[in-house]
Amino acid sequence: MPLLNEGFFQMKSSSRGNSDIGSSLNKRRLSVEYLKMTADYNGYWKMISNENFEEYLKALDVNVAIRKIATLLKPDKDIIQDGNHFIIKTLSTFRNYNMDFVVGEEFEEDLTGVDDRKCMTTITWDGDKLVCVQKGEIEGRGWTHWIEGDELHLELRAAGIVSKQVFKKS
Repeated sequence: MPLLNEGFFQMKSSSRGNSDIGSSLNKRRLSVEYLKMTADYNGYWKMISNENFEEYLKALDVNVAIRKIATLLKPDKDIIQDGNHFIIKTLSTFRNYNMDFVVGEEFEEDLTGVDDRKCMTTITWDGDKLVCVQKGEIEGRGWTHWIEGDELHLELRAAGIVSKQVFKKS
């Protein structure tokens, strides 16, 4: 990780004059990724489209009864973002799923209620996109979230199958 030059940051305040905060920064390693601006995912999002979802669920080996119910649902997303800490709630009349994570930190994800598996999950930034890799029984499993205008896009991937969902901010 690149270190920042300790004289790189200076704060100027009319009541206190110049205050060099570089000396406090040189004690911490800060990556460029930490400092860059990211998209604001905060908000309540309502699903407006859902393509190829049943095929995605088949790739996860979800039973046919659950697949049929899931494809009829239009879940909402309630996202709380505080820097790199996210809480993403997927809400429906059938089941709810909560995901609490910090970008860049691997964690064990319990997918009970989705496909009843556990996997090791890591979510990273790719520009303004959130990219998730889920390591477990299903090859190539993960997702990507990004925002275009007032729409939240979600691409779900598993075993070579791709499903695309779009949500509108409400």
